[in-house]
Amino acid sequence: MAAMLQSFGVATASVGFSDHSTKLSGFSVHSLPVIRSEGRSISGPINGTRKTGKVITKAVAAQAESPASAASKPGHELLLFEALREGLEEEMDRDPRVCVMGEDVGHYGGSYKVTRGLAQKYGDLRVLDTPIAENSFTGMAVGAAMTGLRPIVEGMNMGFLLLAFNQISDNCGMLHYTSGGQFTIPTVIRGPGGVGRQLGAEHSQRLESYFQSIPGIQMVACSTPYNAKGLMKAAIRSENPVVLFEHVLLYNLKERIPDEEYVLNLEEAEMVRPGEHVTILTYSRMRYHVMQAAKTLVNKGYDPEVIDIRSLKPFDLHTIGNSVKKTHRVVIVEECMRTGGIGASLTAAINENFHDYLDAPIICLSSQDVPTPYAGTLEEWTVVQPPQIVAAVEQLCQ
Repeated sequence: MAAMLQSFGVATASVGFSDHSTKLSGFSVHSLPVIRSEGRSISGPINGTRKTGKVITKAVAAQAESPASAASKPGHELLLFEALREGLEEEMDRDPRVCVMGEDVGHYGGSYKVTRGLAQKYGDLRVLDTPIAENSFTGMAVGAAMTGLRPIVEGMNMGFLLLAFNQISDNCGMLHYTSGGQFTIPTVIRGPGGVGRQLGAEHSQRLESYFQSIPGIQMVACSTPYNAKGLMKAAIRSENPVVLFEHVLLYNLKERIPDEEYVLNLEEAEMVRPGEHVTILTYSRMRYHVMQAAKTLVNKGYDPEVIDIRSLKPFDLHTIGNSVKKTHRVVIVEECMRTGGIGASLTAAINENFHDYLDAPIICLSSQDVPTPYAGTLEEWTVVQPPQIVAAVEQLCQ
């Protein structure tokens, strides 16, 4: 279980999930610890005299608000998986063409409970339980989209969707083009991915770059309950096929979100923390490693600007470019593999568009190019940790 440390205000990597190394459903959301999304930017005087905090590699969480304090704020608190479900339910209420299909999405409520209660509300045809046949039901979703429906495919694990890669690539991504614009494929493909907690190599894959390379596909990665709901709604309304990447360790992140309806831009990055000295680009779970490192960097006298890129395809080069023009230094932090990863594509895009504004080479911190070990200590070594981020910024700003 993640350590509860009051000295940090963010939550990171090692949120404990039950080991579920097979497709068998044995997951209970209510057994998981609750962590909180960071609620504000790290700020304070930038000088070198403040005491440097020790950077740890384990997850940290903010101290829970008192019930009175929480009740006085507008909006309502949701866990990330609940925010996804709320966005999905709102869209199913709004548009009768929206439907869900996947393994255990119906009466079981999904392996991570994102679709809990929807089958009872909307019926078995709009929330369709499928056999363990990813290629088949993904193809069925593409066909449904061609006939005017707006299907949402849940992969129990992003790794399982490799079995449907032919449908996602050759049909979902290309049919609008190969049909001469006669068909649109408004399909959402979503599910958990990333390095879990001792889930083994097959269930701890980082597959963002696999899907990023498919022509015709948009891809976004949620990191907070707020953007999870907003991106879910935007993806469902998009006329393009969208892959929504959810990190397996963030489902129990808690945050207060607005009561009123909102929809986010699928192609827009989020400024998490404004700064002047260095731009740190990240997404998904690594957002919390970066914000933990930012706490130490501020204490050491640095002023990092942190951007959650959110849109993995296309990149928001407007927001990223303005930051590069201001700080002139870039660190990219990702959980994806170093070879052919999101960071490699982002590095190329920045060098092509903003090379003249850089005062130093881009540093890209990525996971090791190895299958994720089962042993917890070795697993931790394969993923970028906050001390590495601190060291990279210090090296870049020398």
